[in-house]
Amino acid sequence: MNYWHALLLAIVEGLTEFLPVSSTGHMVIVANLLGIGQLPFTETYITSIQLGAILSVVALYWRRFLQSVDFYVKLIVAFLPFGVLGFLLKDVIEELLKSVTVVAISLVVGGIILLFVDRWFSSPRKEVTTPSTMQALKIGLFQCIALIPGVSRSAATIIGGLAQGFDRRSAADFSFLLAVPTMFVITAYQLYKTYKVSAPGADDMKLLLFGNVIAFAVGLLAVKSFVNFVSRFGFRAFGLYRIIVGVIILVMIGLGIDLKLI
Repeated sequence: MNYWHALLLAIVEGLTEFLPVSSTGHMVIVANLLGIGQLPFTETYITSIQLGAILSVVALYWRRFLQSVDFYVKLIVAFLPFGVLGFLLKDVIEELLKSVTVVAISLVVGGIILLFVDRWFSSPRKEVTTPSTMQALKIGLFQCIALIPGVSRSAATIIGGLAQGFDRRSAADFSFLLAVPTMFVITAYQLYKTYKVSAPGADDMKLLLFGNVIAFAVGLLAVKSFVNFVSRFGFRAFGLYRIIVGVIILVMIGLGIDLKLI
């Protein structure tokens, strides 16, 4: 992997991690088009630069993280269903992650759902700063759907917030906040498995630092832009985009291109 590869992947990570489009699906396409999808360090790199994306949320919402202990209780309650189910089903999930077809189908199905989300939740919505314990738990249950590769954690949790009566901005805000503990645990687990096998060298560490800085900067722009966009226009555009990406992957598979999930 060179710095050009590192730059492109970090931009894709920063742009897609918090949008309802599935970062996994995009990584499948980009890494394979770059010809680095099967390199061992690619997996390490993609996992590691998620830290930069996480920090972008912390930087944007830092005041929210200085709230009362009750705020953290709600985050833990929302995270627990995903954490427990993910731990119990980790072997099944890792098998699903090997299937690019599963990712592509999830992208298309999720895209179709997003086409109708605005219509389903068109009744008056309310602005919510901190959800109740029960609302947090229900959003956490929605997040469990994202254990299926290609579903998009962001899409699942935003729809979960809308189902609780949140307006679009409030649902997106809580989705980003919930991403911090969720992504931190996932990233820490993946890094533990990776570094246990082989720690990166000095040159690789430079690439990782570079990638995290880029993912952080792009993540800042993506989160702010997404909240403003979805508040005004809804989710239909993201639904169409997901369908296009999913179809592209299915076409590539149909053409016999050997895609590998990293």
